[in-house]
Amino acid sequence: MTLYKYETHAHTAEVSRCATISAKELVRFYKSLGFSGLCITDHFFNGNTTVPHKLPWRERVELFCEGYEKAYDEGEKVGLDVFFGWEYSYRGTDFLTFGLDKEWLLKHPHILELSVNDYCDYARSEGGFIVHAHPFREAYYIDMIRLIPRNVDAIEVNNACRTDFENKLADEYADNYNLLKSAGTDNHHGETQRYSGIQLTRPLQDVDDMIRVIKNQEIEIFTV
Repeated sequence: MTLYKYETHAHTAEVSRCATISAKELVRFYKSLGFSGLCITDHFFNGNTTVPHKLPWRERVELFCEGYEKAYDEGEKVGLDVFFGWEYSYRGTDFLTFGLDKEWLLKHPHILELSVNDYCDYARSEGGFIVHAHPFREAYYIDMIRLIPRNVDAIEVNNACRTDFENKLADEYADNYNLLKSAGTDNHHGETQRYSGIQLTRPLQDVDDMIRVIKNQEIEIFTV
């Protein structure tokens, strides 16, 4: 049986300051691994972004979308699906946002003024899908683990860059709150020790289709 593999959490050097792989290189890399597609989820303006904070909102959004747009164009050339998302941050607590596009961002500059809970609720009310990324990540710059189970749709229960212990806690968290599950690598550099994502028996049509199959629990989570 053919399985179609998708990366749901990846960054480009164009937009995420902590990434070292360009959008084009990232697409070629995942194509070489046999993946069917990936999501570009660069750090948003409240995260580790390359986008200058003092620019007008439209210019910031244009620059922010460059990583995705370059990846999409390369995906068209090599035959890899590329979907749009972003990683919203609050003091080291991160949320992947899917289902909203560039035009939505252009029309909603006020989202940076919202609290993290209000942001998640508002994005979801507008058709967005929120995945709490690596919820039990520990790092020197994270002062506490923050969980907001009533404000998210899904939990990233496998993150290839986190420890098995952290991922186990994330999986238990999703079970305890009856939340949907997703997985991703959180890839910033290309080659890494292992890769996580979602797989299914048919190709995805677009990011809305990805959201649909996660909601319907038609996916399998994998780590290789």
